[in-house]
Formats: sequence, structure tokens, C-alpha cells
Amino acid sequence: MTTPQSGPGAGGPGFHPVIVGSDIGVYALTRSFHEAYGLRTTVVAFAEPGPIAHSQLIDTVLSGTGAAEIVATLEKVAADRRAAGHAEPLLLQSNMDWVVRILAHHRGALEAAGYVLPYADVDLIDRICDKAEFSAVCAELGIPTPATVIQDFADAQAEGWRPQPVAFDYPVIAKPASSADYHDVQFAGKKKIYEIASRDELDSLWGSLRRAGFTGRFLVQEMIPGDDTQMRSVTTYSDTSGRVTLRCSARVLLEERTPAARGNPSAMIVEPIAEILDAAQRICEHTGWRGFANFDVKLDPRDGVFKFFEQNPRIGRNNYYLTAGGQNPTEVLVDDVIHGVRREPVTASREVLYCVVPHRLLRRYVLDEGLRARVVGLMRTGRTVHPLRYSADAAPRRRLYVLTALVNHVRKYRRYYPTSALEANHAAAQRATARRTAGKGSL
Repeated sequence: MTTPQSGPGAGGPGFHPVIVGSDIGVYALTRSFHEAYGLRTTVVAFAEPGPIAHSQLIDTVLSGTGAAEIVATLEKVAADRRAAGHAEPLLLQSNMDWVVRILAHHRGALEAAGYVLPYADVDLIDRICDKAEFSAVCAELGIPTPATVIQDFADAQAEGWRPQPVAFDYPVIAKPASSADYHDVQFAGKKKIYEIASRDELDSLWGSLRRAGFTGRFLVQEMIPGDDTQMRSVTTYSDTSGRVTLRCSARVLLEERTPAARGNPSAMIVEPIAEILDAAQRICEHTGWRGFANFDVKLDPRDGVFKFFEQNPRIGRNNYYLTAGGQNPTEVLVDDVIHGVRREPVTASREVLYCVVPHRLLRRYVLDEGLRARVVGLMRTGRTVHPLRYSADAAPRRRLYVLTALVNHVRKYRRYYPTSALEANHAAAQRATARRTAGKGSL
């Protein structure tokens, strides 16, 4: 077991972590709690998939997926701990937008049961996690976002309803404004994000959403050219006074491509990027955010401008990149909401490669020669991390799962993102950059 680290608030943790979910991000946060405090974590899961299975760090409690079931399970966890003589507060986290909304909506009952909920008010969560509303906040602050058309389905069942026209060129990106509103909608071909090649494809998606009874909003955004290396990830923590006390950014190298996980980074290099860190901090402090937030950003090669896509009300699936980058987020969280320590702001700055795919596959999927050399250098010097590879939790069955998952990534990328598609995306960014550079030279 890892020895708890000293620091602000040392002298006993004084809390017990509880996380709702079961993906790799849940395990990563569990690992960070263990590294900082030597604690086991109670995980309320809807199943027991590979990332959390057979872990020596986790006590798993299964729950149904309905709001009432989740709240009842959490109340039972709290009651069982009290009955066993444990009186410490329960620090609650989740890595799923729709679960965060459930927790925030039931804050009163959960706090009465003994939970600490380090989240913003539910009205602010509902507002800022709607991508259309987030774009409006960015416009207020002068923070660039992609060109966007908002399609409202509230009256889609009415006779004569027509979708909004799209004025920019295809292909485009289509995605729900609120992932929580979209969570329970079911129809054939449902995806997290859609790459739409033509108006006919978009009309087909609108028809599927209408037939499924969707009543929320969808965004259609211009597709910014370039492969995954144009993407950036930003994570922040805002303390109970509204100050951003933790920041971390990373250069994305490769994203997941399966329909359910589309857009989640699978490889990143931690690096402080002041421009987007400052922008994310402005958003959080302008809106009065509390707790963790995660932002998706893309560098537009057509104008060299970073453009913000969305803000998520959670630490993010790939949260271990903060700990790997030198700033364990659980320490910032615990000092704030458990120990009441007012910390000085910090930014993760340790250059490290966060990677959940085979290194050989990653080298093949990074086409820029300079960036690939940087990646290879980090690999050769051992500055790499996989969140599931933890020496304090390395039972044979867990090691086998990690190896199997790595092999499966090869199969998934071959199916969902062949190198021909990668090369086309990379070439599009190069052309856009060349046109921008040539334009500057002609001025």
C-alpha cells in the first residue's frame, strides 16, 4: 500500500471517497486517492467491467441506473458505513454528466446522508453543460468557438416543423447540446458524435431523432480540419470560494473512435498551454463554477486560433494525466472541501506521455515528424503512464485485462479509424496551414 503523502491537511484523511461509475476514469481517480492517502474507495457501479474488476483498491456496490436507484444505493452505502462505526464524511464524485446532474439534483438528500458534493449548483450545471449555452458564455467573454447552428427539437412533432438551415460547408459535426438530455434516447445507429458528409445525411439524423421522440437541442458545427493532434484537453478545479486552484492542459495525440467513446483522448502529452488555461479559468470564474471541469479545445489550422467546444461538469475520463503531470487532483479537492485549506493555485507542468494504446500503434498514428520524435523520446526515457498499470494493484487478472485491452485497441482502430482516414485528416490540416501561411506572406 502506498504511504499517504504529507502536505496541507496532513494528519489523517478524515473522509472516505465514493465514486459513481465504472470506467477507466473511475479507476484513475481511485488510484489518485490511493497514491495520496492510501485509501480504498467505494465504487457504486452499474456493472463491474474490466477497469475496476479485481481491484484491491475498490469495494464495489452495484446499483440500477435510475435516479431513485442511484440515490437509494448511495444512502444505503452511507447507512452501512455508519452502522459499522465509520462517521467520517463521504466525498462523492462521478465521471458521467448524467450522473453528476442526478447527484446535484438530489444534493439535499445526499448531504443529509453524510456526503460532501463538490459540485456547482444544479442550475449552473444544467446551463453550462448545454453546449449551446456554453457557446453563449464563450461569446460573452470573447473566447472563440466553431461556427454553430442550434437545432431545437422541442416542437419537432408539430406539423410543418422544419430544421434550421446550415450555412457552412459539409462535412459538419453534429452532437447533442446536452449529453444528459440525450442519454435515454434510443434509436438505431445512435452515436455520441456524428460526422455528417452531406445534407441528406443530416436530414436522416434529424428524422431518426424525431422518430425517437427527442425533444432537446442538437448542435451542427463546422468541421475544423486536422487530425487528433490538433486537439487539446484542459482540466480545472474551482474551490469553494470560486478560485481556480488547479489547472492542467495536454496536447492530444489520438482519440477513441468507437461510437460510444468517440472523442475521448487515448494518448496525450501533458504541457501547460497558457492561452487555453487562462481562457478556461476565465470561464469558470465568470460563471461562478465550483469543483472540477474539463474542456475540449481544437487548434484551427485555418487561422491558428484555439477554439473551445464544450465544458464537462467533471474531472474527465482521462483524469490521471493531472497526477502524472505532477498535481494529484484529489489533494486539491480534499484540502478544499474536507480540510478547509485555502491553497495557492497550481498548474501541472511535468511533461509526460499519458497513453492507453500500444506504443507501436501510437507511433504509427502520429504523422507529424517532430511530434512523433517527441513521443518516441518520452517513451525511450520512461516518461509514460497508463492509468491501469499500478504496481500497488497488479493482480494477475488485472495485468491480463490491461494486455487484452491494448490488443483490442489495435483491432478497434483498424476498424473505426484506418490509417487512410488519418492521412486524409492530417493532409487537410497541412493544406489549411499552408493557405494561412501563404496568405500572411502576401500581405
